[in-house]
Amino acid sequence: MDNKKRLSKALAAAGIASRRAAEELIFEGRIKVNGKVVKVPQTMVEWGKDVILVDESPIKGEEKKVYYILNKPHGYICTNTRIGTKKLVVDLFSHLNLRLFTVGRLDRDTTGLLLVTNDGHFSNKVIHPSSNISKEYLVKAAQEITDAHLKDISKGTVIEGSWVKPVRVEKVRKGTLKVVVKEGKKREVRLLVQNAGLDILELSRIRIGGLRLGPIPEGTFREMTETEMKVIFQKG
Repeated sequence: MDNKKRLSKALAAAGIASRRAAEELIFEGRIKVNGKVVKVPQTMVEWGKDVILVDESPIKGEEKKVYYILNKPHGYICTNTRIGTKKLVVDLFSHLNLRLFTVGRLDRDTTGLLLVTNDGHFSNKVIHPSSNISKEYLVKAAQEITDAHLKDISKGTVIEGSWVKPVRVEKVRKGTLKVVVKEGKKREVRLLVQNAGLDILELSRIRIGGLRLGPIPEGTFREMTETEMKVIFQKG
C-alpha cells in the first residue's frame, strides 16, 4: 500500500495548520524534508521514512484529532507565530501539550466563538467558501442605531478590493445590532459597521453555521461534540 501523501496534506494531518496555512509555511521556506528546504506543497512524503521539520522542529506524524469551542477573550491574536509580547489564542491551551491552531481568525479586539483544533482537513472544510457557512456577530455601538445606519451597513463596502455585503443586518436594542456575513474577509464586520459611521464598543462572534456559542465564559473552552461538528455545516 502506498503510504505517501502530499506534503501540505501531511502537515495538515499532523496538526501543524490548516492545509491552506500549511502551504503558506511551505512557500515561506519553513519546511525541510530530509534536511532540504522544500517549497512545493505537492511534494510526496511518507511518515516513518521521511524526516520533516517545521522551523527546525521535527514532526512525529499524525496526532489524535481534537476539537474545541473557545469563547475568545479580548486581546488575543489568532496566529501560532510569536510576535513580541502579544498574547496568542493557543497560549490558552498550552497546558494540553498539543500542537493546535485556530479555524480561521478573529482580530485581536473581537471576542466570541472560535474553533481550535489540530485537524487541518476539518479546518479547511469549515473555512472553504464551498461550505457556504454564515457567521453571526453581535455589535455594541457608542451611538443609537438608526434605520440609516442599518441601510448603510446593508449596502456593503469595499474590502480587500472587493465589494462586500452582509447577509443580514438586524437591530437588537438601542445601541446593539447583529450582522451576518459569509465572505470572511479580514475585519469584515468591523469595517462594515465603522464605514456606516458607528463607533464599536464591543464586537463578538456568536454563531458559525448552525453552531452557537452558548454559555461559555470568555476565555474558557470545552471539547466539541460529534453533533456540534455536524451542526456547523447546517444553515444558521
